[in-house]
Amino acid sequence: MWIMLNNAFLSIVEPNPRDPAVAGADLLLVRARVKGHIDNVFPDAVGVEVPARDYQFRAYLPRQLVADVIARNVAGIRYPNFKDSVKDGKLHDAYACVWGVMAQEQAIPPYETKARVRKRFPVDPRRPYAND
Repeated sequence: MWIMLNNAFLSIVEPNPRDPAVAGADLLLVRARVKGHIDNVFPDAVGVEVPARDYQFRAYLPRQLVADVIARNVAGIRYPNFKDSVKDGKLHDAYACVWGVMAQEQAIPPYETKARVRKRFPVDPRRPYAND
């Protein structure tokens, strides 16, 4: 599951059961691409850096803790526009790219009234409407 918070982008998955770090515990593997993103959300997490993997930063956390923290983030939403709540410029720009790509999945483009007539993908995320 990808979690896009205004201070962190996380990927949360169930660890491989053969992973010795799991050892039968009910854990989730929280992953991040940017140093500090796990700490922003889980300040007590003990993370590891694994440079040769798809997500460089990782932490094994109890499933219930992860669920509780993510639920608190949802309950604490106090903004009318998510992208405007993201203060980190690089993170904001990354989210804007995701917004543009996912807008391609919408039958009627954002702020339009007629369905698009072209194929949805592939699309350059930096120019999501270039071929409309």
